[in-house]
Amino acid sequence: MMKKVKIAILLSMVLIGGIVLVTLWWNLHARRASEAEENLPKISTGGADMRLEKIRFVEDKHGQKTWELEAKSVQQYQDQNIMVLEDIKVTFYAKEGRTFFLTGKQGKVHQDSKNVDLVGDVVLTSSDGYELKTHSVAYRHLEKIVSTPDPVEIEGEQIRLTGKGMLVNIENKTFKILSQAKTQWKGRGEV
Repeated sequence: MMKKVKIAILLSMVLIGGIVLVTLWWNLHARRASEAEENLPKISTGGADMRLEKIRFVEDKHGQKTWELEAKSVQQYQDQNIMVLEDIKVTFYAKEGRTFFLTGKQGKVHQDSKNVDLVGDVVLTSSDGYELKTHSVAYRHLEKIVSTPDPVEIEGEQIRLTGKGMLVNIENKTFKILSQAKTQWKGRGEV
């Protein structure tokens, strides 16, 4: 029973991370449309059509902060229809009072498909003590799937789970470690 609760909590963390990334895409897309309407001049840097430095976005719904995004930079590549974010920090505020922190070195948002890739020291931490670490994650919007082929480490107060590859089906609410899965209860041996 305890194992099912832990897996459900971990699935929720990954789901919320995916939702945060999709919400980020929508808000960045709306901001780009707003700037285009105002005919603001674009500054081309390093092949990008638009580049913003030290950005911070906050979403507020009904007087409640739902998430915050900070990034060292955002670059827009209109010919490829993508945005590239560097040194990303996202804080998500869940309705039940929990807070989730998502960080990564680089993110890529595919604006046409709403797919999101996050690469480099990806860490998702919850305010109740759970932490997921991997090298990369990919969110596929049409399939509602979050995945990685990389090694995954999930740790909480009483459990540590490691393995290679992860697949989360948001629609079916399933979470799988694809291979080499090991679970360790803290203070006990491997299961």
